[in-house]
Amino acid sequence: MTVLFEVRDGVATITLNRPESRNALNFAMCGELLAAAQGMDAFVKLVFVRAAGPVFCAGADLKERQGMNEAQVRERRMKAFAAYGAIESLPMPVIAIVEGAAVGSGCEIAAACDFIVATPAASFRVPEAIRGTVGATQRLPRVLGKRLAKDLMFTGRTLNAQEAERHGLVARLVPADQLDAVLAEIAKTILEAPAQSLRLAKRCIDRGVELDAKGALATELAAIEEQLASGEWLGKQ
Repeated sequence: MTVLFEVRDGVATITLNRPESRNALNFAMCGELLAAAQGMDAFVKLVFVRAAGPVFCAGADLKERQGMNEAQVRERRMKAFAAYGAIESLPMPVIAIVEGAAVGSGCEIAAACDFIVATPAASFRVPEAIRGTVGATQRLPRVLGKRLAKDLMFTGRTLNAQEAERHGLVARLVPADQLDAVLAEIAKTILEAPAQSLRLAKRCIDRGVELDAKGALATELAAIEEQLASGEWLGKQ
């Protein structure tokens, strides 16, 4: 399996599992990522996305791409976009855990999550344009701003973990020996919170940032009405 999937006590863990290839994204992994996201059970309250081995994801599998015709390249890219979109559209909190390099597709996967927890060994790079292709042009500018995103894209330079935290791509930078404890605390808090309120908050934020102030407020008011109608306001039945 190129992707491992486990659910335990309401927490789902999706693990990129091609460490021998630095978790490079191939066609099989695209399909398995998509299947994991689309097959998420309703009782899952939190999703962790992480990777086996020292590299989060080295980007697209360039060896697989060799010999592909135009139709095959297009199909592979569309499958990847579907996987990123499926992760991004999950209704529950989704957290990327980045402990090594995230390149190209790796940045896309991490940025599709709600936020990133990283260790100092993490780094981020999007060399698509200097390699002669197009990709990773949409999510990073929304997080980093277009000027820094262009710097990364046009020069292929690496954003280290400290810079990524400073610019808002990484939400929490955690020493490696403290990572498990931090993740356990995050999971405890989320698992104890009402699932509906977390999902509604996520929906309001994700939709609201794409709208003007009036539209964003309308989105929140609609969520309040939905929660009131459910009888779960303030966690009360």
